[in-house]
Amino acid sequence: MEVNIHPTAIVDEGAHIGDGTRVWHWTHICGGATIGSNCSFGQNVFIGNDVVIGNSVKVQNNVSVYDAVTLEDNVFCGPSVVFTNVYNPRAAINRKGEYRRTLIAKGATLGANCTIVCGITIGEYAFIGAGAVVNRNVKPYALMVGVPARRIAWVGRHGDRLDLPVTGSGEAVCPATGERYRLDGNIVTRVGG
Repeated sequence: MEVNIHPTAIVDEGAHIGDGTRVWHWTHICGGATIGSNCSFGQNVFIGNDVVIGNSVKVQNNVSVYDAVTLEDNVFCGPSVVFTNVYNPRAAINRKGEYRRTLIAKGATLGANCTIVCGITIGEYAFIGAGAVVNRNVKPYALMVGVPARRIAWVGRHGDRLDLPVTGSGEAVCPATGERYRLDGNIVTRVGG
């Protein structure tokens, strides 16, 4: 499978893009970026030099993924998601040497217009609601909403809510897939894998 790049897109020399990836209108991918296979980048997307993107990642319109951000496999970035890489920016002070690394783990969803403050990790299959501002690490499978974002529930790999308390203990079955999950304190794990 070949890479499909729209004529209006700019892909700088040196960028590594995997097979089957689609790059749409007015997108700019910098030369140091590493992008996996079968990804999709919507209209008006920017991908910085020090960015690593896994396989089957979907980045919707108007998203800028700045240096020091990693998106693992199957991450979804909704329209106009905001990433940062400097915690305390000032126009008059060069802080390029102070970038804080951000990791969005496998299968996570970032809802439309959410903001991800730099230097955090969002765990596997976490779900960040539209418009949320995430300023601290997020547990795997957590459903986060609000400003600042807070955990209100848990979701399975399919993205459906699990019938579990926010903290404590219990087990639940995903209503869509039948997969089983266990809550222990504030950690959710999938039972059997």
